[in-house]
Amino acid sequence: MSQESQAIEVEVVAIDGAAPVVKDPETAAGPPPWQNWRGRAVTFDGYWWPVWIILGAIALVLFMTVGLVFGAIYLTLRILRGLIRALIR
Repeated sequence: MSQESQAIEVEVVAIDGAAPVVKDPETAAGPPPWQNWRGRAVTFDGYWWPVWIILGAIALVLFMTVGLVFGAIYLTLRILRGLIRALIR
């Protein structure tokens, strides 16, 4: 213990009249920090819903854009394949 913490304990003993209870360092640590987050991933505060709506809209636009690009590439390849087959016959 540092000198400062000993002085604080002495003051507490003088005020309360009883010595403070010394906790076991292993049990005083409590559960691991990741266990304290259990259930919080789905229970965000209510003021976050506009952020999730905006992020969801951005994700939807990006998903649709990627789908449109892949659709255009697929359509172009189908047309080219049809033209090549027509020229070969």
